[in-house]
Amino acid sequence: MARHDASELARRLARQAEAVCRHYLPAGHREGRYWLVGDVQGTPGRSMFVRLKGPESGKGAAGKFTDAATGEHGDLLDVIRESCGLVDFKDVADEARTFLSLPHSEPAPQPRQRPTSAPTGSPEAARRLFAMSQPITGTVAEAYLRKRGITALHGAGSLRFHPRCYYRPDEHSPTETWPAMIASVTDLDGRITGAHRTWLSPDGDGKAPIDTPRRAMGELLGHAVRFGVAHDVIAAGEGIETILSLHCVLPHMPMVAALSAAHLAAIMFPAAFRRLYIVRDDDPAGDGARDSLIERANAAGIEAIVLSPVLGDFNEDLRTFGIDALRAAVRQQLAPEDVARFLALAA
Repeated sequence: MARHDASELARRLARQAEAVCRHYLPAGHREGRYWLVGDVQGTPGRSMFVRLKGPESGKGAAGKFTDAATGEHGDLLDVIRESCGLVDFKDVADEARTFLSLPHSEPAPQPRQRPTSAPTGSPEAARRLFAMSQPITGTVAEAYLRKRGITALHGAGSLRFHPRCYYRPDEHSPTETWPAMIASVTDLDGRITGAHRTWLSPDGDGKAPIDTPRRAMGELLGHAVRFGVAHDVIAAGEGIETILSLHCVLPHMPMVAALSAAHLAAIMFPAAFRRLYIVRDDDPAGDGARDSLIERANAAGIEAIVLSPVLGDFNEDLRTFGIDALRAAVRQQLAPEDVARFLALAA
């Protein structure tokens, strides 16, 4: 069939209600005629129940859910929307058709208005995406990082994994799904203001073969992806992999990844800050961020020390020369008191 309205899609999904729940709410489980889970985003728990058997419409219809904790209710299209972090109904309908092996329709049905929907790219959408992702241990994201020589992942709670993160090349292209490493962007108080997505190949061997495998969303200026809690000393750089490479040899030093040179130059300083290590990328943008940060740090009475890679960045150094050589190169650039405080613990 070439076209199905929302009601028809919901009915078709309801006929396969248990399969839909197993696919989109895998943290739940079946009990009798219901699928039990924590909420419509798929959080583990028991407060939300989806009816697996029943008539196609009316009271007790299959596919209908109720969350006893919040009073929220809906159908399996709502489950798909919330569990996948979608906003536009076209994307929800396309995802439902993909699950049902139906052709996608044009034009798309009109979106159903949901006052609680988070605007695309907003901080709230970023928070929802991070919340519906899972810890990276044992995932494709961990395999990807290990492939890049990054093995020290303790204290990396700001990183998660989403097995089917949505990617759209542009507004005129269909939505694709790829595994993705999700990083939370937070302010100095730890509040999530944004998220960064790195889409990956299914085997974790590298990034996904798409035009822009890295994208950020939300409010980023001044904020960063954080590893550890900053006190008096912190290291700040651009990329997540660059910072995690340094984290391998300085696992107890708090670090932040600002995601770009422009955002690195604008990071906010904690109140008790006294020393800033600027993790430089060897390119013109990295030089500009370095100079801006030195100027800002000096004006705030903060000591600024530049950590420079031998090659393009510290991940390239780690993969090319190994962790022992990276540790030796970093040792020469640290303040003497920080060698004893941070590097000795990593040896």
